[in-house]
Amino acid sequence: MRSYHVFIELNGKQRYVGKIEGNSSEDACFSYAREYLAANGSRSISVSLPLQEEPFSSERTKVFFDGLLPEGFMRKSIASNMHFDEQDYLSILDHLGKECLGALRIGEPDEDRESGYEAISPEQVKELAAEGTTKSTEMVIKTHLSLTGASGKVGLYYDESNDGWYLPCGTAPSTHIVKQSHIRLDGIVTNEQLSMLAAGKCGIDVPESFIINVGTGVDSEVLFATKRYDRTIDETSPEIGQLKRPFRIHQEDFAQAMGIASFDKYEKAGQNYAVKMFEIIRKYAKRPLEDQLRLWNRMVFNFALGNTDAHIKNYALLYDPHLEGVSLAPAYDMISTVIYESATRDMSFHIGGDRNLDRIREENFQSLAAEIGISKKLAMNHYDQVMDRFEVAIREAGKELQESGFTHAGKIADRILIARKKIL
Repeated sequence: MRSYHVFIELNGKQRYVGKIEGNSSEDACFSYAREYLAANGSRSISVSLPLQEEPFSSERTKVFFDGLLPEGFMRKSIASNMHFDEQDYLSILDHLGKECLGALRIGEPDEDRESGYEAISPEQVKELAAEGTTKSTEMVIKTHLSLTGASGKVGLYYDESNDGWYLPCGTAPSTHIVKQSHIRLDGIVTNEQLSMLAAGKCGIDVPESFIINVGTGVDSEVLFATKRYDRTIDETSPEIGQLKRPFRIHQEDFAQAMGIASFDKYEKAGQNYAVKMFEIIRKYAKRPLEDQLRLWNRMVFNFALGNTDAHIKNYALLYDPHLEGVSLAPAYDMISTVIYESATRDMSFHIGGDRNLDRIREENFQSLAAEIGISKKLAMNHYDQVMDRFEVAIREAGKELQESGFTHAGKIADRILIARKKIL
């Protein structure tokens, strides 16, 4: 029998939540600990895992906890390096689960004693930019860190005061998610930063992000860094060495909240992902109307951007520090995919009955508004606001990046706007 302990960090302190038990990844079941259920103020760790005494099914357990792990080639590389079967999510999570997205940790109670930060030299940062998945796999395994998604990414600590990067060790939290460039997709780091800047200018809530340039700005010499919205540092943060230790804030993506496996993150006919996302916001958000409109604006922006990879794992819920309520998490992983010839023309879920960018029109969003229960007038006013701001936002973001030394940003902005005209 295999057993894995699950902890959650609340206000900087670890609380034992429960355990995952089974003979293998195929039959393992999660159950809340009796002491956690009995404690005042205990809350569920997921919309899909409500508080209950009975163990959850192996399927529901796997969907949620497997959803904490990397996907695709990154997962294959990690599993191969550690000599695990890539389908054995428990063995991988047991090794990587010291630092996950959100506030969960898989491990033992006393592991905090091993925490620390190891300085990374500029040369190592340059290696990470240049070497692709090999270097990121090495760092992920060394730091026992689990980040979802298929791209090469690592969690690092950034000390702005000395412009220094550090590798978290043991259970030390990271402050930034750093992604490598896909060399096969030209300018993707600039594309993402431009898209995020433009989203902010369109009123979309986005985390702080920036490009790490370790050379001349070409694809093999840049990394994309996003400040983690699920980590906070304040005056009460303890120190590890000379660095402030971040507090973890819990989050889950919509695939986890909806009980949908990562491999089903792209909608198939009849699954109505958009409708289900709005239902979750209405039922669980502290400010349901505000968050529904924020979610709506984000869907409109992703359509205008031509982001066909805006699947349900790229939308998330952020819990408050006491798990007493949720809100729509800031936007992330926004890029214009349609400027690349290899990209699909289908959105990740249906918009008013259609997924194909070339067929979606304003009427589709009117239909979606009716499906999700938002007044047509209110929804389309927000639709118009985002669409009216879009071109100016893209051009302004491109200009800002050009002035920062990324000379090709203007051309990427032009490609995005040309693609948009084809869509509309």
